[in-house]
Amino acid sequence: MSGARAGEALSADVAPGARPVVLLVDDDPDMLRLLSMRLGAAGYRVSTAASAEEALARVAMERPQLVLSDVQLPGKDGLALFDQIRAKHPSLPVILLTAHGTIPDAVEATARGVYTYLTKPFDGKALLETIAQALALSAPAGPPRRDADAWREEIISRSTRMAELLAEARLVAASDASVMIRGESGSGKELFARAIHRASPRAARPFVAVNCAAIPENLLESELFGHVKGAFTGAVNANRGLFQAANGGSLFLDEVGDMPLPLQVKLLRVLEERVVRPVGATQSIPVDVRIMSATHRDLDQAMAEGQFREDLYYRLNVVSLALPALAERREDIPLLATHFLARLAKKYGKPAKGFAPDAMKVLAAAAWPGNVRQLHNVVEQVSALSTTAIIPLALVQRALRIPGGEVMTYAEARQRFERDYLVGLLKMTDGQVADAARLADRNRTEFYRLLQKHGLVPGQFRAEPPVAGSPGAGSSVAGSSVAGSSVAGSSVADQRQP
Repeated sequence: MSGARAGEALSADVAPGARPVVLLVDDDPDMLRLLSMRLGAAGYRVSTAASAEEALARVAMERPQLVLSDVQLPGKDGLALFDQIRAKHPSLPVILLTAHGTIPDAVEATARGVYTYLTKPFDGKALLETIAQALALSAPAGPPRRDADAWREEIISRSTRMAELLAEARLVAASDASVMIRGESGSGKELFARAIHRASPRAARPFVAVNCAAIPENLLESELFGHVKGAFTGAVNANRGLFQAANGGSLFLDEVGDMPLPLQVKLLRVLEERVVRPVGATQSIPVDVRIMSATHRDLDQAMAEGQFREDLYYRLNVVSLALPALAERREDIPLLATHFLARLAKKYGKPAKGFAPDAMKVLAAAAWPGNVRQLHNVVEQVSALSTTAIIPLALVQRALRIPGGEVMTYAEARQRFERDYLVGLLKMTDGQVADAARLADRNRTEFYRLLQKHGLVPGQFRAEPPVAGSPGAGSSVAGSSVAGSSVAGSSVADQRQP
């Protein structure tokens, strides 16, 4: 493909605003300008950097789809830059340029994983073709783009770390390699497995998920491999099992680290021989299934303790992908919370359309030990209880079980205590200022000043006088004497004792 054709194909296939980003790294301003013009004319978005340090900063801000770097750079050279990029972004293709290339240099660079190594001066058309080939072999890592990224539409994220993980998932999806997805409980392992299935050639076939920890040991074998009628007590009908149900598609074994050892042996046999034998059957049945598994357990430790078979581990862990905890991708919290709210408000017929700024701030700063599942639960709770279009801070604090309000200053705490103390005295003395002042060990003038400071009216704390003729009604003097204060009441009561 010529350079012009490469540019035409790119323009035809890529929507505006979603063009691949190429990061150019060179300390020669003229070379940066020339390459920027050439790549821009071919339909690429171009980002530039004059050093390895600046390039790493740009990769962290916006992950490009390809890096084109000179080998000779101030400070770290191009190979050192490649090593650092590869450590964090293993699927990001890097092309190196040099004016002093040798065959040993090129061999070393490609052996370390550099996509290719070009010598200056280079042919412009050849460079464009090389870039197009490198991009075709790498998975897209940018935001979702219509049909091209429909496979990952359920994964809501804007974080660079998740973008890199999705790029790796897209590469893995094209093969039939077994995938082990690691991550904390609630981080979205099954959702990620479904995305890989949708991006794979098996997308039109079934995706079947099973939680190995949720099924009793004596039933898990039958659930996975099936059983014939009469194979055991209660087997009144035959059961195909999940391996046969997923035939041609993908089987996701969640919490595979909790699978009992005897069943691990049988699972290993199925993976090695690609056949299943239902419980009670004498014939094996061929199956064609892509296996994905997940666990929150440390399988290395489980193997060391003899709780997980090493041979099965290597069968399942051909490719390992680690999902970050929600606390490690906090930039996604507002995005996820808004997405969940829109969906749940519609489900419950609520008017909620967003979160108050202080409420969103609390969500973004929360610990989230339950990860995305906990965030969904919190948003569902506030959505069900909301009566306004904007979710207030109080509802979010209640859902997160955070005490309302911020930490008070000493002056605020003292004022609140003083008011509560005065209210308690007035309630205790039925609004009688003289008795309340006496209990507080303050003169009446000072006490009135305190009441005025806090806007307290003694009359509002007086009990309604008993209606004349009603049981317990006495003279006004007697009533005043008894109700006047707890001290006076006690003395009167004491005098009436026989």
